[in-house]
Amino acid sequence: AKKEGALPDVVRPKAERVGAQIQEMFARASRAGVPIAMGTDSGVSPHGRNAHEFELMVKGGMTPMDAIKAGTIGGAKLVRMEKDLGTIEKGKLADLVAVAGDPIQNIALLMDVRFVMKDGVVYKRDGVEVPR
Repeated sequence: AKKEGALPDVVRPKAERVGAQIQEMFARASRAGVPIAMGTDSGVSPHGRNAHEFELMVKGGMTPMDAIKAGTIGGAKLVRMEKDLGTIEKGKLADLVAVAGDPIQNIALLMDVRFVMKDGVVYKRDGVEVPR
């Protein structure tokens, strides 16, 4: 909220008031084992930047793997679609992303997705959109 241009002006005052409280509540929930799912209601930030939440989750005390699970199987469970989504298994939708490196060692790598496959169709390869 303090970074100029990071949030719309209408959102900044509230974000400044509650930001520290949100971080502390997240850390407490994570430590307590509360199921956490990452999704997007990305009305307050540019689309395509929501992967930054992985970094925030790790900063809030989650391990990188737990943050990745929150963005995969955690979300699938929340919307009751874990039979089709959330893990890489035979019979599930082939929705995959890949990055250049190990996000367990550097969670920020998830901000630079190099490969995207949705339902078995490749949409991005080597960081470049695949023509349709």
